[in-house]
Amino acid sequence: MSSRNDEWLARSRQAVWHPCTQMKRHESLPIVPVSRGEGVWLEDFEGHRFLDGVSSWWVNLFGHANPRINAALVDQLGKLEHVILAGFTQQPVVELSEKLARLTGLGHAFYGSDGASATEIALKMSYHYWRNRGQDHKTGFVSLQNSYHGETLGALSVTDVPLFSATYAPLLRATHRVMSPDWRLADAGESAEAYALRAADDLERLFQRQAGELAALIVEPLCQGAAGMAMYHPAYLRRARALCDEYGVHLIADEIAMGFGRTGTMFACEQASIRADFICLSKGITGGYLPLSAVLTTDEVYAAFYDDDVTRGFLHSHSYTGNALACRAALEVLAIFADDDVLVQNRQTAAAVATDFARLAAHPDVRHPRQLGMIWAYEVANAEPGFAGRWFSTALARGLLLRPVGNTVYLMPPYVITPAQLRQAFAVMQDLLDQGLR
Repeated sequence: MSSRNDEWLARSRQAVWHPCTQMKRHESLPIVPVSRGEGVWLEDFEGHRFLDGVSSWWVNLFGHANPRINAALVDQLGKLEHVILAGFTQQPVVELSEKLARLTGLGHAFYGSDGASATEIALKMSYHYWRNRGQDHKTGFVSLQNSYHGETLGALSVTDVPLFSATYAPLLRATHRVMSPDWRLADAGESAEAYALRAADDLERLFQRQAGELAALIVEPLCQGAAGMAMYHPAYLRRARALCDEYGVHLIADEIAMGFGRTGTMFACEQASIRADFICLSKGITGGYLPLSAVLTTDEVYAAFYDDDVTRGFLHSHSYTGNALACRAALEVLAIFADDDVLVQNRQTAAAVATDFARLAAHPDVRHPRQLGMIWAYEVANAEPGFAGRWFSTALARGLLLRPVGNTVYLMPPYVITPAQLRQAFAVMQDLLDQGLR
């Protein structure tokens, strides 16, 4: 007799094309059915619970079914669910834009639906800015090796993950790649800062040759997520900001995954004491509730589009731009940050488990253990083909949701996780290492 889980698995395989998935794999690796969530926990249709160690693809900040966000959305439903934002406005989108401006030092928020959309918006804005300024030749974009900025065609053009981009290469625009400051790539004895500055020298060499043709550099500040939580020293961001100023190139900060407290500060760029020309936000902006992204930029960029000529305006759009429900969820997320002193709490949580992570990091099969804010990561030595799937399945059976990237295992949990729950997650990973799971 089939279970309720089996029923939903079968129906999903029949009707749903799942993202970032080779569907044939699910003949042997079952899809995980989820019936409900509460706090850090997800539960299937038979009552089995597992700790959401990846914040449901890095979006959930304050737990599933968060009472405050739930209440805010219920209240908003009774007022306004959505209205066209072209020629109209509404309270949540105005208030959210004001708050984001105060937090980022940038203004005039332009809204999209997801991270890739935010990347597209920022790239188009940068190009169009230079065109409006009479510098039509500045059309090139620069990104880091191993970068990831989304999977629409413009975003893929500045993404350097062949798994996602290679198939579509004939459709993509040629862009420039420069050295990643990922400290795992440093030479023996070379500090993270020294390597970051060496990577910045590579950027400078490109600017010296071609800055007149370049519109923008786009970076994931402090941590390249899809590259396996590739962390780097903030000196790179400081040097990149200075080079962009010197050579007249925009700096786009893709804070989609690393913004809203994930790296220990509200935005990762704060740790380098810089302000980008554009900041891309998404993922945690609504606490994992509703799709929303935003791009904020400088007054100078905004002014270049402000004109009697319609074609000089930024005409990008989609039907749900600035959705009132999504903006209301985002407002409640920001209220929770303020009311609960979340950044301080996160630092206390990380400090409370530092010894536990150090114990895990000391395992002989662990390489490059690292922690940044609410991210813990390491590589497993001598991982064999299929490693990520085996760790996913085995950890899930132990009540922990992990999604390794290659041989990189990471934890990126909701901020409501307790030290005891983190220790539980570390214990599961310790057991998998002790078992020699490869």
